[in-house]
Amino acid sequence: MNNVAFITLGCKVNQYETNAMTQQFVEKGYKIVEQHEKADIYIINTCTVTNMSDRKSRQMLRKVKEINPQAIVVACGCYVQVASEEVENIKEIDLVLGNNEKKNIVESVEKYISSLSKKENQKIMQVEDVMHQKEFVEFGDVTYTEKTRAVIKVQDGCDRFCSYCIIPFARGRVRSRKPENILSEIQKIANENIKEVVITGIHIASYGKDFEEEYRLIDLLEAINEIKGIERIRLGSLEPLLITKEFAERLSKLEKICHHFHLSLQSGCDETLKRMNRRYTAEQFKEIVKILRNTYKDVVLTTDIIVGFPGETEEEFEKTYTFLKEVEFYKMHVFKYSPRKGTKAAQMKGQIDGKVKEERSQKLIELSNENEKRYNQRYVGKKVEILFEEEKQGYYRGHTKNYILAYCKSERNLENQIIQATCKSAENDHILVEL
Repeated sequence: MNNVAFITLGCKVNQYETNAMTQQFVEKGYKIVEQHEKADIYIINTCTVTNMSDRKSRQMLRKVKEINPQAIVVACGCYVQVASEEVENIKEIDLVLGNNEKKNIVESVEKYISSLSKKENQKIMQVEDVMHQKEFVEFGDVTYTEKTRAVIKVQDGCDRFCSYCIIPFARGRVRSRKPENILSEIQKIANENIKEVVITGIHIASYGKDFEEEYRLIDLLEAINEIKGIERIRLGSLEPLLITKEFAERLSKLEKICHHFHLSLQSGCDETLKRMNRRYTAEQFKEIVKILRNTYKDVVLTTDIIVGFPGETEEEFEKTYTFLKEVEFYKMHVFKYSPRKGTKAAQMKGQIDGKVKEERSQKLIELSNENEKRYNQRYVGKKVEILFEEEKQGYYRGHTKNYILAYCKSERNLENQIIQATCKSAENDHILVEL
């Protein structure tokens, strides 16, 4: 039982926790193999943000037994946290661990293996109620990461309870990680010659609200900015209301902050936003966009949009479409609403027909593609700074500081280097550059 494969579904928080669990197995002498390879132990870190996420989680849990019927299958993460009855009925699973139990995964797996030798071959479920968790669950310093960037989890849980979202029930209330632990981990990451860190959490705008002393996300970012070796700080998805003039002013003084902000909008119509329990208006959001564009002339703004939310009339959708045309996001991640069991929105009247959702979704995707291509074309003939990440078929792939995807054909090794290059042409979803 020496080969372990990981499959990660969902967000960057899950990716961070997979990295942490992987590191634990490596330190215990296990060999990590690719997810499509034959392994002795498969660990599926599940997601539950949508019904589709649940379905993918179930599919992956069953698929790995086809690769190796004798393997031990471990299900952990958000789907198993909120759907324990369903999980109990998936016969392919051997061991179930909730979000709080991930931190002791090696110990749990080895205990299960030990039980096999005693012929106690039955499913074991270890899932605590995360709603009672008051402290941030530490994995220790995690340095198992990508070659050029590291995801750093600074916070867990969410107190917002948007009407469509199950995540507060899967992750619990807001818990912030101690700043000294975050800075210790990032310093070790810097010592590994990793140049970029991505600051992530379930709701990072809430960072520090559970501390007794006043210490918030901007204070943490200022401290990270001082760490030598780290050259880029990228922020994960942000609650729009975090952005104030004061916040932007302090942020603008941090030279390592990437000029890309993902602000989760969900709708451009006030009536829809109210039913979603999003706590801001379209006009307030527009002011937030204005603050960021006044602060950073090259800022790239991306967002999430839900179409077909219960009660969304044609008039409400048109308000959203008009708002999005005006704001001109670089890219929009468009989701068709699907009822999520356990949420208020699933019980709402006015559920929208699937065909209508599809039509609205396509209309927004087309708008997003137009925006992205038009924005990319602005860079033709200009110099851009790129952190190159990997090489495939003679082209090096990387991102600009404001997160535009770039490709460069080069015979010299550009990996993990930040280099100025000239944009020669713009495609729909990337730019081509030359040194």
